[in-house]
Amino acid sequence: MSKHEEVIRYINNLNVGTRISVRTIASFLSISEGTAYRAIKECEERGLVTTIPRIGTIRIEKVEKKNKEVLTFGEIVGIVEGSIAAGKQGIHKKLEHFVIGAMTPEAIEEYITPGSLLIVGNREEVQELALMNNCGIIITGGFKCSDKVKRLADYNEMPVICTWYDTFTVASMINRAISENTVKKEIILVEDIMDYEYPYLTIGDHVSNWRKLMENTSQVEFPVVNDDMKLMGLVTLKELRANLNGNISIEKLMTRDVTILEPTTTVAYAAHVIEGEGIQFCPVVENKRLIGGVKRADITKALRHAARQPKVGENLDSIVMKKFKREWEGDQMHFQGRVTSEMLDPIGTASWSSLNMLLSTMAIICLSEEDSISLFVDNISTYFMKPVQMDTDIDAYVTIIDRGKTFCKVMGRSFCKVEIDMYDCRKDIIAKAFVSAKVTRK
Repeated sequence: MSKHEEVIRYINNLNVGTRISVRTIASFLSISEGTAYRAIKECEERGLVTTIPRIGTIRIEKVEKKNKEVLTFGEIVGIVEGSIAAGKQGIHKKLEHFVIGAMTPEAIEEYITPGSLLIVGNREEVQELALMNNCGIIITGGFKCSDKVKRLADYNEMPVICTWYDTFTVASMINRAISENTVKKEIILVEDIMDYEYPYLTIGDHVSNWRKLMENTSQVEFPVVNDDMKLMGLVTLKELRANLNGNISIEKLMTRDVTILEPTTTVAYAAHVIEGEGIQFCPVVENKRLIGGVKRADITKALRHAARQPKVGENLDSIVMKKFKREWEGDQMHFQGRVTSEMLDPIGTASWSSLNMLLSTMAIICLSEEDSISLFVDNISTYFMKPVQMDTDIDAYVTIIDRGKTFCKVMGRSFCKVEIDMYDCRKDIIAKAFVSAKVTRK
């Protein structure tokens, strides 16, 4: 085991809430501070530790992907740009929900539950009530807390966070952070669909081992690793010939130039990689070590599943397109809507970048309602005829001029081409665009 791995294992075995420092770990494990620092940074990427301003690095409970919408009190400190006044031992705890303390102490008591966060001003009686019920607090408006509140927070190990922002702003900031995490939670990653038990060969194996593995697993492509599970290459059917001697080493036949994916890669990007390379399988690697594999069929199935799921969060595209209605009119898709405030530049006209986004989104929507599950805009050519003012009602007509039914034999992918005409309320043409998109079929 390397020194780097030794540090990671040591940190992994620490109790949640333990403070970590480069100097302490380097001294305890008799390693250089550089090695300790790099290992701590990797643990931070893995979600084992977090660094909080004016507190330091803390061992935290690893948050699984399905619970990423849950924030910790330590993360709240960064979100509201606050400071910890007391209760530092509880900053690693998860935040269940937050409450605004705008009621009398008697009325607010029923809303305070263990693990929640109370947003309050300089109301000491309410602050004490929250801490006695194992509820953390944010004191807004730049107010400080009393020594009594500090002692109570330290005793119950519940954090007291102070911030200069007002209550409304703090609530908005936390709500936005929760919404962003919810959107991230919906995105399917390679780690959600990959096969962690995908079979592999070692650098010392031979062709006979390869043939036996194919018979036992029904797979035809295998990553090749060394004794430390570091990916060394890949073998596929094209390297295997019927007359190959069974004693030939895998190392002599394997392909060393291998396309890889990481577990945190989105499935949409993985589809782009696999389509672009024209391959059926990709090894999944973390820190240069093989941890599994993913096949084209798995990615296609995941994209199809994602396309059917209702969306909870909103992105910029959905906010803008919410103001547009659409319907098919013969072979064209007709969009009707209004230029929103999110699309405007500082002088009150729709910016060219927002109009480009609007045009490409319309093209994707039109193609998605045809027969494809994943599209990547390959090229867009836009011609703007006149500026668009705020509150302008616009009509756009999307026509598919090439449905891309003929696949490229070399790269194994398909292209669709779309033409878009956009008009204002006077039926004057605003813009004309041609969009080319790479397509993954259902």
